[in-house]
Amino acid sequence: MFSKFTSILQHAVEALAPSLPLQEDFVYHWKAITHYYIETSDDKAPVTDTNIPSHLEQMLDILVQEENERESGETGPCMEYLLHHKILETLYTLGKADCPPGMKQQVLAFYTKLLGRIRQPLLPHINVHRPVQKLIRLCGEVLATPTENEEIQFLCIVCAKLKQDPYLVNFFLESKLKAMALQESASVITEDMIKDQESVTTDTGQPGQPEETPGAAGAELMEKEDELPQQAEELSFSLDELNVTSSPESSTACPNQDYNLVNSLLNLTKSPDGRIAVKACEGLMLLVSLPEPAAAKCLTQSTCLCELLTDRLATLYKALPQSLDPLDIETVEAINWGLDSYSHKEDASAFPGKRALISFLSWFDYCDQLIKEAQKMTAVAMAKAVRERFFIDVMEPQLMQTSEIGILTSTALLHRIVRQVTSDVLLQELVYFILGEHREPETLTDINRHPLRHRLIEHCDHISDEISIMTLRMFEHLLQKPNEHILYNLVLRNLEERNYMEYKPPCQEDKDVVENGQIAGAVDLEEDPLFTDLSPDNTLSAQEWLSASPPVSPEHPKNDGKTEVHKIVNSFLCLVPDEAKSSYHVEGTGYDTYLRDAHRQFRDYCVICLRWEWPGSPRSLEKCNLEASFFEGHFLKVLFERMGRILDQPYDVNLQVTSVLSKLSLFPHPHIHEYLLDPYVNLASGCKSLFSVIVRVVGDLMVRIQRIPDFTPKLLLVRKRLLGLEPEGPIIDHMTLLEGVIVLEEFCKELAAIAFVKYHTSATP
Repeated sequence: MFSKFTSILQHAVEALAPSLPLQEDFVYHWKAITHYYIETSDDKAPVTDTNIPSHLEQMLDILVQEENERESGETGPCMEYLLHHKILETLYTLGKADCPPGMKQQVLAFYTKLLGRIRQPLLPHINVHRPVQKLIRLCGEVLATPTENEEIQFLCIVCAKLKQDPYLVNFFLESKLKAMALQESASVITEDMIKDQESVTTDTGQPGQPEETPGAAGAELMEKEDELPQQAEELSFSLDELNVTSSPESSTACPNQDYNLVNSLLNLTKSPDGRIAVKACEGLMLLVSLPEPAAAKCLTQSTCLCELLTDRLATLYKALPQSLDPLDIETVEAINWGLDSYSHKEDASAFPGKRALISFLSWFDYCDQLIKEAQKMTAVAMAKAVRERFFIDVMEPQLMQTSEIGILTSTALLHRIVRQVTSDVLLQELVYFILGEHREPETLTDINRHPLRHRLIEHCDHISDEISIMTLRMFEHLLQKPNEHILYNLVLRNLEERNYMEYKPPCQEDKDVVENGQIAGAVDLEEDPLFTDLSPDNTLSAQEWLSASPPVSPEHPKNDGKTEVHKIVNSFLCLVPDEAKSSYHVEGTGYDTYLRDAHRQFRDYCVICLRWEWPGSPRSLEKCNLEASFFEGHFLKVLFERMGRILDQPYDVNLQVTSVLSKLSLFPHPHIHEYLLDPYVNLASGCKSLFSVIVRVVGDLMVRIQRIPDFTPKLLLVRKRLLGLEPEGPIIDHMTLLEGVIVLEEFCKELAAIAFVKYHTSATP
């Protein structure tokens, strides 16, 4: 009844006011297209041999011109005609049948240009979004078809429109029941249309004669096109009854939904044409970022997005050679998922497996960026899928194997992934994969609770130096990631109770000593037997350590209250005995060179840790359980053990061990500072700290120095060779020990600089 009333009203308007020239022109072009189907007898001729492409282009130009001539948002008569006469529905069916051949490309191009060139919102109209939905289902059905380029252009313009108005995505979440009904309806009509087209020619092959009524067949086709929307409506409920609100309730209203826009894009990501695949990935990037909860739920529960991401990661990872040079993995050029255009022939630095490595890292980069851009619910679901289906199922067995070559390659790949990941959500899943989710203090009996964590920490002290270095580097980069759980799981949970300290309730006598400038119970290093040979010239005066610090700005004034910092700095600087030092013989290797780096790095770490709300001072001892036995944790235990063997380990291993320890020392947590950088902490019985480990190493060194003739000249020669100041020459005896002494001296200077910078920064108001 309503449609009849609308028709009568339309005729009345047309009778009262003559049609505008633009509308007449528009109708003329559309009727020229419909007349082709009524009058033609050759449905095998390609569409490019007809005037259909020209007429469609003219219709688009008229619609654009009409919009430009009218006020913003006002719908003109040509657009009204397109909507009222369901032209897009008709074009969809013609495109689906690809009649004449090539019509599908023309229809896709028409839809794309219409949505792209018309500024007013079209998708909210049912006579636009409904045929758009149907056309989406045709995209990606078959790969490497001639229409792939038009398909991806069409899908991407739809994605762009949804990005502009995310609410519209609800129109594209389809009930599976309804989608099947619409598909069956369209299929029946298409079959009838093809039969009608075939009936235009007779068995004799002669053009259709009047008695064969080709016109009737064409007219019937056009009538059926107008009936399609009505038939579809009769087969299912209205789109308005679907999930079209963003409320939490609406997201569960239709559990069985299809998200065909995503499915079509996923199909096209598999295209052999790299440009098509990249455009499909870009379309998915737009869709996952839409804020609509209903779309996010449908995307993760009713599409194979998570499976495709993880399955391709697994496939590309398994395609890598069993053995890759860790240096190649580390130094392969920066990966960008959209620019994966590597040519092995043009690459002078190619190595076996480089093509496969770039493909894997490019896809991982895409997954990372996709999760980074995605709506929160979608991001969490995708990241969990990557953890379960790729990290655990594929990478973990490789990391847990016993083959040294396999361990080295898989650890190098894990290291590269740790460096490359930027998404907070994916980083969280990666951290849980590597370290587990435990946060309670460790004990010696439960360090194997998370087998992968235990294995990786054990690999820091592997019989293979290459594996040890690679695993330590992985942990070093992991510690620099902006995730609080990393440091808490590895170190902080074991320092929470401060039970590494021997607690003595302060008495009045101790208070008097502290007031006189001495720390109660502190060990005076100059009275320690290890340091009896040190002269006053070996220490820095208060004025010297202040002048060696970075310039003080008005924002960072000096605080004379921190009078004890020079004692701590001197404690580290004086650890290595004078006869074991060699840096003062070489320019530019003094303590002050470390201050600038420490200042910059500490500032960066403070920025990372700011949101973690760490305390500014150590936890009150009265609130700590000092009776509990102290265990520094598996990670520090292994690092301390390696540090204790610094005089007997290769130079590269020592550099990596000290690098990890210095990174740990930089963190602005009071318990880390106290445990790693305060020499004056009274350690509980049986406990060790970084300072106590170094003291034992120095004690061993002083004994061993006596057995090496010409120790100091040899030490200086080794340092100059390491700095490139002396050419390589004959092998020197005790090379490992001499290199270890040099690393030890530099490490003590670095710790002194870090301690000073941390005190200096904490002194600012």
